[in-house]
Amino acid sequence: MELLGYFWDALSPLNLTLALVGVVLGTVIGALPGLSATMAVAVLVPFTFTMDPAAGLIALGAIYTGAIYGGAFAAILVNTPGTPSSIATTFDGYPMARRGDGGLAVTLATISSVFGGLVGGIALLLLAPPLARVALSFGPTEYFWLAIFGLTLISALSVGNTLKGLIGACLGLLLSMVGVAVVGGDVRYTGGSQAFLGGVDVVSALIGLYCIPVVIDLVATRDPHLKLTAGEDGIRLREAAGIAWRRKVNVLRSAVIGTVVGILPGAGGSIAGLVSYSEARRSSDNAANFGKGEPDGIIATEAANNATVGGGFIPTLVLGIPGTPPDAIIMGALLVQGIKIGPTLFSSEGQVVYTFIYGLLIATVLMLPAGLLIGRYAYRSVVTLPKAMLVPTVALLTVVGSFAIHSNPDETRVMVGLGVIAWVLNRFGFSPSPIVLGLVLGQIAEQGFVQSYLIGNATNNLLGMYFGRPINLAIVAAALVTLLYPYWAESRRRRRRALTTAEGLSVAAPQVAAGETTIDPETLARLRSRRRTGTVVLAVLIGAVAALAFVQARGMTPMGAVFPATISAALMVLSLALLAQQLFAAAPATGIEAERTGPRGNLRRVGVVAVMILWAAIFPELGFAVTGLVAFLALILIAEYDRLPAHAWLLRVVVAGAVVAGFWWLMADVLLLRMPRGLLF
Repeated sequence: MELLGYFWDALSPLNLTLALVGVVLGTVIGALPGLSATMAVAVLVPFTFTMDPAAGLIALGAIYTGAIYGGAFAAILVNTPGTPSSIATTFDGYPMARRGDGGLAVTLATISSVFGGLVGGIALLLLAPPLARVALSFGPTEYFWLAIFGLTLISALSVGNTLKGLIGACLGLLLSMVGVAVVGGDVRYTGGSQAFLGGVDVVSALIGLYCIPVVIDLVATRDPHLKLTAGEDGIRLREAAGIAWRRKVNVLRSAVIGTVVGILPGAGGSIAGLVSYSEARRSSDNAANFGKGEPDGIIATEAANNATVGGGFIPTLVLGIPGTPPDAIIMGALLVQGIKIGPTLFSSEGQVVYTFIYGLLIATVLMLPAGLLIGRYAYRSVVTLPKAMLVPTVALLTVVGSFAIHSNPDETRVMVGLGVIAWVLNRFGFSPSPIVLGLVLGQIAEQGFVQSYLIGNATNNLLGMYFGRPINLAIVAAALVTLLYPYWAESRRRRRRALTTAEGLSVAAPQVAAGETTIDPETLARLRSRRRTGTVVLAVLIGAVAALAFVQARGMTPMGAVFPATISAALMVLSLALLAQQLFAAAPATGIEAERTGPRGNLRRVGVVAVMILWAAIFPELGFAVTGLVAFLALILIAEYDRLPAHAWLLRVVVAGAVVAGFWWLMADVLLLRMPRGLLF
């Protein structure tokens, strides 16, 4: 009966209003790259100090869960995860949107997110103390292997690109080492620049590695960004509900995975999404369709990453160990309110805690209607917006988002630089996802690795530290299975295909994916040769970077050098393996179609790169408003393929001014960021 009373407290008009407003704000913020859940929660914490503790926590929890869900919008519509938790959503969400099923993808993400959030919240309500003990069983070595497991998952998702995925993961780990070492305090790989002392910001890197390649490729052709199916209303609720019901085992399994991973401090939604995605692919009868627009991929990722919200609160509330930065901020808000965190919290502050948990569950339920309504208009807006307006708008979001994190123009420049590098790497089969995940998990992996190394040396049991505990061996075994299973599955498919051909049965021709075109044999051979040559050059360059990193690690302290030396050595070995593969193996045909653009398309790409680099370089000196407007108009000119009358251009100038002014107001007056005014403003 007491728990029922807390439920009625959560249903008060004030708490319901805070839950709804928080979910809507969180969804919008999560959908905008750079405006993260951490920023939203941090900005609004002071406003909760005058509220009742339970009401303030409900508002913060609603914003948090809404932002994790909102990351799916950008992942599906513009191939850019709004949060790191949505990395795996891009794998199938964007291909679905490209073929005209974007509304269905958004609705599937909404339904899965709500269910996953409810499972995580119910686990928090009923199972918090026993599940918190699971987190205590993880030491530094377990966290190191867990991070490596996450990297092997994302590297092994495509059989043909597993080697490149591992190289990308190592590059991400090297990026995570830039700046002051997490253990030992060495200053590493800064090139003598103070701008890199704080390291490479994860959100800036995420925006650059995902957004900038999309902007560059959008201008290459006049084809629409996404398709709009006839009669598409942007929701397709009945169809999505039917798909989710038929995949109910996947939904439930992914939600449980997300809850369990969520209770591990630092693991977060990115690992949970990848684990559930990999498991969904392994157990699916349509494993070959994953990465091409398979609904199961979206269901698995979104159910898991939203379940981590409730799971993450378990160690935060029971043990005082925040799992993510938003958890840490919310824990700080509790401490400011005078509430003591610990195992006795649920008995000593039951009214606050249980009202908050019920409020979190209510906010998750409200996410369904709010998300469907926002999703309907977001999808139609992105689909119907002319490409000449979409390109500068997305570009403006990249600059705004990267600058807003710390009001630091250097992070905007790093974002653009990484984005251009990512576009080059992407053309030769290097996905940005392993790089981003390596950067996200880098500090967790290094801290666990170095601490285990120190303990192992001190106890003369180095191998035992890494391989002597059952949990370690289980995670290592799972990582090996993850890497080897796709090869086994591919080998099995080839044997079946060969057997079918030998028996004289017809073999269906491979289907051409949405947006791809067939190529004549001569052109295909030329593109394969060009791709092979470029990959060889990249393998040599990456090997040189790894060798330089290894040499520089020798000048560091033992604590600061052990992890960089290990990763750079692994990267050199992987680069040599890639070089041997390209020189002695057949060149794959995958990704060739994406390279077919004419000289005018490539010229437009160069124009976008030039505008972005110049914009990032001069906006701190000349001011955000003026440079933003000029860059916006320049990108309109680059992306426009049609000859428009004067009044149409005038309208676009007015719209450009309104968009830039709107973002200026949001940044300067709402978020209270220090905007560069420069010489011209």
